[in-house]
Amino acid sequence: MVLLKNGRFRQLWELENEKVEERFALAMERMEQIDRDPACAAIYQDYFKRTAGYILMVKKLLEDIERGEFERLSFDELSEYNHTLYQDLLPEAYKESYANPAYASEQLGEEFGQLLCVVYTELRSMIADAFEHRLHYITVGAELFIELYNLFEETPDGKEVRDAVYWYMSDYCDVFYADRLRETFDPSFSFAKEMIMESDLSDIRYLFYYGEYISDNEKRTAEFLNSLSEEKIEQIAAVYVEGYRKGFELARKSLEKKKTVLLRYEIGFERIMRAAIEGFRRLGLEPVILRYPLHSVLRRRSVRSGYTATPVNRQYDYDHRFDEALYFDKAFYERKLSIARAVYVKYRVEASEYAGPAVLEVFGEEPFMPETKPEACVLSQKQQKLMISYLNEASELQNQFIKEEETSFTIIAFPIPEIGADFEKIFEETVRLNTLDYNQYKMVQQCLIDALDQAEYVTILGAGENCTDLTVQLVELSNPEKETKFENCVADVNIPVGEVFTSPKLKGTNGTLYVSEVFLRDLSFKKLKLTFVDGMIRSYTCENFENEEKNQAYFRENIMQNRETLPMGEFAIGTNTTAYVMAQKYDIMKKLPILIVEKMGPHFAVGDTCYSRSEEVPVYNPDGKEIIAKENEYSLLRHTDPLKAYFNCHTDITIPYNEIAEIACHGADGKKTVIIQDGRFVLPGTEFLNRAFE
Repeated sequence: MVLLKNGRFRQLWELENEKVEERFALAMERMEQIDRDPACAAIYQDYFKRTAGYILMVKKLLEDIERGEFERLSFDELSEYNHTLYQDLLPEAYKESYANPAYASEQLGEEFGQLLCVVYTELRSMIADAFEHRLHYITVGAELFIELYNLFEETPDGKEVRDAVYWYMSDYCDVFYADRLRETFDPSFSFAKEMIMESDLSDIRYLFYYGEYISDNEKRTAEFLNSLSEEKIEQIAAVYVEGYRKGFELARKSLEKKKTVLLRYEIGFERIMRAAIEGFRRLGLEPVILRYPLHSVLRRRSVRSGYTATPVNRQYDYDHRFDEALYFDKAFYERKLSIARAVYVKYRVEASEYAGPAVLEVFGEEPFMPETKPEACVLSQKQQKLMISYLNEASELQNQFIKEEETSFTIIAFPIPEIGADFEKIFEETVRLNTLDYNQYKMVQQCLIDALDQAEYVTILGAGENCTDLTVQLVELSNPEKETKFENCVADVNIPVGEVFTSPKLKGTNGTLYVSEVFLRDLSFKKLKLTFVDGMIRSYTCENFENEEKNQAYFRENIMQNRETLPMGEFAIGTNTTAYVMAQKYDIMKKLPILIVEKMGPHFAVGDTCYSRSEEVPVYNPDGKEIIAKENEYSLLRHTDPLKAYFNCHTDITIPYNEIAEIACHGADGKKTVIIQDGRFVLPGTEFLNRAFE
């Protein structure tokens, strides 16, 4: 495949690579010496020998690509090669991998185990760098490893070792982070785009040219999509592209001055993405596509934001979600912000022409219950506060150059083979789900909104063992003829159709939210229970662990993002009973993404509202009424204290229909109108939604 050696993307790095060729050669010579006979204390020899061996394997990979050997391999040979590259992270080998903080600490000692584990994880990015021809990235990583090895040839000094890692992260942050920001809105970074547009997609060997771990999911997805007609592929892609266009149209935002759109997708879906790229180009948008972040200075928890494949080991991702704890301090915080500011200023025109992300996500993975390891990095309380402050400032800075009120997005989801034997049937049903009658749902949801607009508050009661008992306070309408409280969401930015939502008033929003089991941010939560007082989370727990302290820490770290509390940023009623019935039919409720699950019952988002940082932009429903419920008591602080106005997170928690006893709206005059009773819609005009249950 000529793209590996001669792609246009490679030309971006030629000058930087030429500068480090001699350093790279010297580093590899040193690596061979370390691999043959590591001259350090016995306790560290295995670590340095194995890590040097890994780096030399990357060197061979580079050579195989340069000589054209890699592209001449058969599918089975490529599969074996790919397995070898990632063997150390696979679940069966991970117990004795230096990427595992528990093993690293056991073998290398408490003082250096955690640190050397993080370094090894940082060097794992070299595989992707080899495929993307980033020789300068590989070189600086190898030089860090050699610097550490030199320190360990003598009795290592803890401060010197920690300083070496700190200054590597700090010094090269202006390379890794600056490149990442530029890639977000510069279409010349075209590695994946060249792969999609110029590969022979009927020959699925191309999957191995990304440099990601390729599992059965990617192989079978690509094979399945190759079995579909071009017409079918274009139909699927058209829904994705049209949803994006509608997002701008319905929000009355201009798409004319925008030039780029950021695509995120799962490897294996290239046929759909090729058709989508052509569709976006017809809208005047050139796609930008970037890999999920590999370096710890770029990662945000264990979220994979960018093009990606099925994780080689989800426990590995989870173990390293807080690696920045080794070096994140006030100086690093300020350095990272200054780098971002410089990049935005330099590329201010490109940033202003960026339209926002278009996301194709997948579902079907087995629910993941991670092990929380005491040896893994965690942010101290001081670092947690710093991180919250940093995220607030970084978001404010980004919004100066990429204005929320001028951008949009869309999200669509499809199953992967891991979902089970009915993969192909579920895929077809998902396609049908994504193309449900827009006008039918628009009319039915308007009936819901007409009733809700007359309500002062809404009550939600759980059924059976579900102890939900919530009162959600709604904003007041000053002009009901022209204003509305709820948005009529009909498959534009959020595909498929099926919800009406609002930003509730915090004061007066009280009670308990309970879900028997829910999948949030790729993690399973069992018997989740939250208590709200005046719209803010007062207490929280789940039953994932026997220890209550661990349960609370699990929710706090992964959903609260180490904050003391979060507001209820959204209240919605999902109307997509077709999706619910599909989930029941194939027993896949636990495997569906929040994008679909949120349409299958009432849901409540903790964090910011859906209109975060675009509250002043007028938004209208299809009936012409303006949506006025776009903010709350916190987002109002943007006028006086912007850094306290937003939480930079938004997590939807859905109660499925079968756990709902009643949803009712209550008017100021005391009139009660029931919307859902015992899991069925009973409001006149919404009977259509119950047909799916039949």
